[in-house]
Amino acid sequence: MPASAPLSFRLSDFEGPLDLLLHLIAKHKLNILDIEISELLAQYLAFLDGREDKDLEVQSEFLEMAARLVHIKTVMLLPRHEEEADELKTELAGELMEYQVCRALAAKLYRMADENRVFVREPIEIGSDPTYMLTHPASVLPEALRGLSVKAVRRQPAPREAFSGIVSKRVVSVSSRIIHLLRRFYRTPRIGFDEAFSDQKGRSELVATFLALLELIKGGRVTVSEDGSEIEFHRERERRAGGV
Repeated sequence: MPASAPLSFRLSDFEGPLDLLLHLIAKHKLNILDIEISELLAQYLAFLDGREDKDLEVQSEFLEMAARLVHIKTVMLLPRHEEEADELKTELAGELMEYQVCRALAAKLYRMADENRVFVREPIEIGSDPTYMLTHPASVLPEALRGLSVKAVRRQPAPREAFSGIVSKRVVSVSSRIIHLLRRFYRTPRIGFDEAFSDQKGRSELVATFLALLELIKGGRVTVSEDGSEIEFHRERERRAGGV
């Protein structure tokens, strides 16, 4: 097949080198399953020579395909490399056919989207009729009324008694119980261990008193007898600490 005149398309007219190869194969009626690499390479290089696009990034992608075609042609010319040449040609043909299918599907999707833009009508407002058109037997009304009553009760705020178990519990701080114990020890320096907890009014106060007693023991203000039956308050240690 005689070589045709160089093409004058710009590189930007094609999505990539495969797109350009498919254009050349269709234009020069080459067989995609048995590509004449020499003819395709000649047309491809002629196209690149007549390009107008000077973008280096675009050029590099197309030049890479040119190098690939040159490599395939070189392998075909070498003796005893027919199998390798056939593999390279088959690989290129497979890529071209896959790209051809993808391009056809993309064109179909574009046409579908374009048709939707042309033929879809503008949204319209749909009027509403608030009139209740259904009918019900009289026996349904009492049940519906009970359902409305239950919903009304659920929407009401919870009664005060529902929070009595939470709000009524008094929170006692450890510092307040330390002050309470110190006042008691000033009156009575030695008391029984059980007496320290005799006036407790709840679990929170009991726990706070126990922690307060531990703090006093830790600070050396009070000591507990070996058998754990008595607690003794030490005024002398308090005076020495104040003197220091």
